[in-house]
Amino acid sequence: MYGRNELIARYIKLRTGKTRTRKQVSSHIQVLARKRVREYQASIKAMNLDQVSKDKALQTVANLSSAQIVSASVMKPQTSFPPPVRYWPGPVPGQPGHSQDIKPFAQPPYTTLPAPVPPPISYEALPPPRPAAIAAPVWQDRTISSAKLRLLEFSAFMETQRDREMHKHLFVHIGPSNPVYSDPVLESIDVRQIYDKFSEKKGGLKELYEKGPHNAFFLVKFWADLSSEVEEGSDAFYLVSSQYSGTENITISVSTKVCSFGKQVVEKVETEYAHLEGGKYVFRIHRSPMCEYMIN
Repeated sequence: MYGRNELIARYIKLRTGKTRTRKQVSSHIQVLARKRVREYQASIKAMNLDQVSKDKALQTVANLSSAQIVSASVMKPQTSFPPPVRYWPGPVPGQPGHSQDIKPFAQPPYTTLPAPVPPPISYEALPPPRPAAIAAPVWQDRTISSAKLRLLEFSAFMETQRDREMHKHLFVHIGPSNPVYSDPVLESIDVRQIYDKFSEKKGGLKELYEKGPHNAFFLVKFWADLSSEVEEGSDAFYLVSSQYSGTENITISVSTKVCSFGKQVVEKVETEYAHLEGGKYVFRIHRSPMCEYMIN
C-alpha cells in the first residue's frame, strides 16, 4: 500500500516520466507550504482587522501540517465560490464500523482555513426556520441523497468458482447506513478543487454542476481492496451492483464514467425502473458487468 508521498511520486512519474523519491516529494511540499504561509501571513497583516482576529488566523495556520497548508483552499485567490459539494466518507472494506477518514492521504486533502471576516455593515435578523426544515428526514445531509433519490448500497466485486463453490471478493462496498440526528452532517468542499479531474468540455463535472441541482453532487473517496489473485483456469466475473430509493415512480438513468488524468475513457449508461416496496420506490442494478477497461 502506498503512502501519500509515494502516491504523489507515482503520479509525477505517470504524468511527466520523471522519477522523484519520497524525500524529494516531502521536501518540495515543505518548501511550497512555507511560501504559502508567508503569502497568507502578509495578506492577514494587510487586512484592517483587530489583533485578536489576526492572531487567531495565524494560529490556525501554525497548527496545520505542510500537506494541509498546500491543499488548503484559503491559500488560493478567493473569488466567488460556487456552492460546495458534500464529501461522504464511506466504509472501508475489511475494516469494522463507519470510517471517518477515507482519504488517499493521511492528512485531509481539502482543508479549509477560516479566513477572517470583517464586521458586517448592517444587521438583519434571520427569519424563523420553515416547518419543513425542522422536520427534515434524518438521512438528509448525512447520506448520499438528494430531495428525490438516495443511494442505499453500492459494491464492485469479483466472483470466482473454486471446487464448485463461488467466492466473492469486494473491491469497494458502500453499505446501507442508519443515521441518527446526532450524527455530523457531511463535510463540504469547493467543487473547483476537483474540476480538473473530470474536465470534459461537454458533459464534464463543471457543466453538470452548473446545471444543478447543487445538492445532488457528492464526492466519495475510498480505498479499493485489490489484494486478490485469480488462479489459472478459473473463471472470474467482475460485477457492479447498486441500489437506490426514491419518493416518485420514475425511471432513472445511471451513467458510469471512467476518467483518467481528467479525460473520459469509457462510459456505460443503464436504465432502471421503480419497484414499490414498503411505501418507497426502489431501484436496483444487479450484477452489472464491469467494463474491459476497468478489468484490464
